[in-house]
Amino acid sequence: MAAHTPAEFTTFMSQLKETNQSLDFFCDFDKIHSNVDDIRLSLCMLNSLIGATDMRSAVETIWRRDKSAFNVMDILIAVRSEGKKKVLNSLGECVVLDTLFESIDGVMEFLNDTGLAEVLQSQKITNLVDYVFGVETGLDSNARKNRSGHVMENVVAGIFNENAIPYRTEVYSSEWPEISDALGDDEKRFDFVIETNDKTYLIEVNFYSGGGSKLNEVARSYSDIAPKINAVDGFEFVWITDGIGWNSAKNKLQEAFNIIPSIYNLTSIDAFLDVVK
Repeated sequence: MAAHTPAEFTTFMSQLKETNQSLDFFCDFDKIHSNVDDIRLSLCMLNSLIGATDMRSAVETIWRRDKSAFNVMDILIAVRSEGKKKVLNSLGECVVLDTLFESIDGVMEFLNDTGLAEVLQSQKITNLVDYVFGVETGLDSNARKNRSGHVMENVVAGIFNENAIPYRTEVYSSEWPEISDALGDDEKRFDFVIETNDKTYLIEVNFYSGGGSKLNEVARSYSDIAPKINAVDGFEFVWITDGIGWNSAKNKLQEAFNIIPSIYNLTSIDAFLDVVK
């Protein structure tokens, strides 16, 4: 017997949300500010290069005071090399970018060949601290993919908190020998665990705004582990998922829907809250 009816699946699909991203998703300004603040003094010293008529002389002045100020220059071209980024120098040799900052000639090569010398001398940039804040904001947008994986977890955690439901996060299956036995050799990490007097709920959450092969893999995986967990007395597998990306993997999701009794989206999650309260 299927865990859900076709009508329930139709309702589930009609409730899927287009996005779960709020405005605070796009930029982590606390991190951006911290990154800029860490190199603020060096940037302030490099500000003296702005409008310099004799760039080499300006570089030499900073070099005599604190040559380490040049170590932050990679961020001026939106790069965090950390001794790993390799480039071709003016001789066509492959060198680590940071090594250019070990000499005045190297600094001049960096400024001239990147075009920064002209940008600074023509005062197209007026303040390197503000400029780097913008660069960091741009680089932070590349971190959105990492953040997106945690957005759904944060949303669900917020729902649990609002309803005063105690939970633990990132709990491994090895904590329960009976679950480890049921799952076999593969150790599983669950996003949330909720323990009540009657049952322990092992919970996975995810959100897919776009399609891809991963959705089929996830649905197949959960369809496999859910019956194994549910067969252990006192445990139940719960899957909270959402996102219109499931429209591209509707058939595979429906298969999982027929196997997993406890599957919810952000609209139907209230039903799960009623169970655990």
